[in-house]
Amino acid sequence: MSAKKKTSLFNKKLILQAAKDSFIKLNPATLIKNPVIFLVGIGSVLTTIIVLTGLFSGNFSFFNFQIALWLWFTVLFANFSGAIAEGRGKAQAESLRNNRTQTLARRVVGNKEEMVAAPDLKKGNVVVCHAGDVIPSDGEVIEGIASVDESAITGESAPVIRESGGDRSAVTGGTKVISDSILIRITSEPGDTFIDRMIALVEGAKRQKTPNEIALSILLSGLSIIFLLAVVTLPAFFGYSLSASGLPMSQNLTIPVLIALLVCLIPTTIGGLLNAIGISGMDRLLQRNVIATSGRAIEAAGDVDVLLLDKTGTITLGNRMATDFFPTDGIRQTDLAHAAQLSSLSDETPEGRSIVILAKERFGWRGHDIHQKNMVFIPFTAQSRMSGVDLTNGQGTIRQIRKGSSEAIRSFVLNGNGFFPKKMEEKVSELARMGATPLVVAEDNIVLGVIQLKDIVKGGIKQRFAQLRNMGIRTIMITGDNALTAAAIAAEAGVDDFMAEATPEDKLRRIREEQANGHLVGMIGDGTNDAPALAQADIGIAMNSGTQAAREAGNMVDLDSNPTKLIEVVEVGKQLLMTRGALTTFSIANDVAKYFAIIPAIAVSLYAGKDGVGPLFALNVMHLGSPESAILSAVIFNALIIILLIPLALKGVRYKPMSANKALIQNLSIYGLGGVIAPFVGIKIIDLIINLFI
Repeated sequence: MSAKKKTSLFNKKLILQAAKDSFIKLNPATLIKNPVIFLVGIGSVLTTIIVLTGLFSGNFSFFNFQIALWLWFTVLFANFSGAIAEGRGKAQAESLRNNRTQTLARRVVGNKEEMVAAPDLKKGNVVVCHAGDVIPSDGEVIEGIASVDESAITGESAPVIRESGGDRSAVTGGTKVISDSILIRITSEPGDTFIDRMIALVEGAKRQKTPNEIALSILLSGLSIIFLLAVVTLPAFFGYSLSASGLPMSQNLTIPVLIALLVCLIPTTIGGLLNAIGISGMDRLLQRNVIATSGRAIEAAGDVDVLLLDKTGTITLGNRMATDFFPTDGIRQTDLAHAAQLSSLSDETPEGRSIVILAKERFGWRGHDIHQKNMVFIPFTAQSRMSGVDLTNGQGTIRQIRKGSSEAIRSFVLNGNGFFPKKMEEKVSELARMGATPLVVAEDNIVLGVIQLKDIVKGGIKQRFAQLRNMGIRTIMITGDNALTAAAIAAEAGVDDFMAEATPEDKLRRIREEQANGHLVGMIGDGTNDAPALAQADIGIAMNSGTQAAREAGNMVDLDSNPTKLIEVVEVGKQLLMTRGALTTFSIANDVAKYFAIIPAIAVSLYAGKDGVGPLFALNVMHLGSPESAILSAVIFNALIIILLIPLALKGVRYKPMSANKALIQNLSIYGLGGVIAPFVGIKIIDLIINLFI
């Protein structure tokens, strides 16, 4: 599945299902999870009872009926906002299910293979997968190397390499082997595979309220209680005022009016949208091919200010690659490159293959030109620390070409009565100081030059780190390399700091130190040795290409295995926090405005003279048609505003890097001021429409 595939908000099927789910969510056990909307639900039930009682007693009130109707709409619209957000997640999950296949697996038992159904595999079983096989379950490659098509998970068609013994050993059930054979140890129990967990997460089945959501729910509940107390005292105040002005007590506020007034004043807008905001944050992250295991992780991403990155496979490509040839005096670069290529033809390591490729790219040599010669390849061994080729003419060896460490080649040359040039010694030292790995090439007893191998920094990563710096995030590279190599790569990548010769314990200690200093720490890694740090960090992003241990330790998994994805993760986190803050500001400002718009309108009759105008008329700045139309207009506006804000809750407030003070000013000027103005405009328009039909 491509997690980047979006489900349109205006999808007919999605809207119809969300409308159906809105009624299902009227279940009190579900409704009580949202205290504000639950309070509206109670008011809706009480008003409905009053309407039905009036109907059966012959005292039916169409005004009360309209209030009850719009109160129910308020509850349903709030449910609809959450249901449509959940529906988008369920659509993603359904797409995942469609890509998951039930297949047979070749389970290895002793020296034999037996065919079993994938769901019958247990954790610890070993299976073999050949080219064309679908990997039956999550596991780790314990033998072999193969190209794997992971498009069912990542949406990317380009195959990836999975091999044993490294940080690219994890494989995911449902992906497909497209070349060679690999032996896999199963690491998940049935029903608990990576895809199973993804489905549960995107469906919201395991989504729990975050600390911020809980705190905001408590705040909203507190505000609702305050307004409840204020509304409860109004009948006494109105009763006293009616008595003092000589008006009949029958004009006092009725229960439906009080309920409508309460619903208009409590923060129903943010209460109805809160769940949708949280779900849509996880959905937006999924669209960027990142799986978050909790809403808390997304929120923390919005506040992270320190990022630790493992070097190998995260900042760099993970394999040393040949980048240049440096010949010694009197030797042409073409001769050095030709000898280096000859010595690397049988070298199947990434370094050896990169030497062959670099020579081809520089000089256009092809393998068929070289294979015409008679060659005996000398494999690399830990003892010799070099490899190469002997060229023969059928009567004996005529040329010996070797490449390896400077010490090994020095011994090889000196044993042949040659010498190691001073210039080459200086070049080897220079490359080592730069963080590169020098390989010396010699033919017989003559040193030809040096091949430069580098752990290549991923393209564009320096610019991405600059973006992180602008967002107030400090980057720290962690590596097991020596200080010289680490410093060179850190400078090339553009990180703010680095840790050299770092052990897993060092990574863990550094994270704890940063957290003790009040920082929120993000960690990106892909290896088993990164697992403790990923678990300790506030945000642990594991590369999907990494080991199973890393994926299980982190609270996010990047399906694209792109370390710079953190920028998008941080943006989603900040966008989530900003959206919640903006709509909370709008909702509270909305409630304050409705208070000053409605209360004067329903109180104009108090202390009024024969002409119906009293001293409180001056406060009715909106000049609403009547107390009844004022109440009804406010209730209708209160319901409709939830529907109008659903697209914003799902899409999120647009994020721009800015200071906290500037963000606060922008929030207050747009959503605070907008929350004050919108009720005056909206309620007045609805009031005019209502009075047209009276």
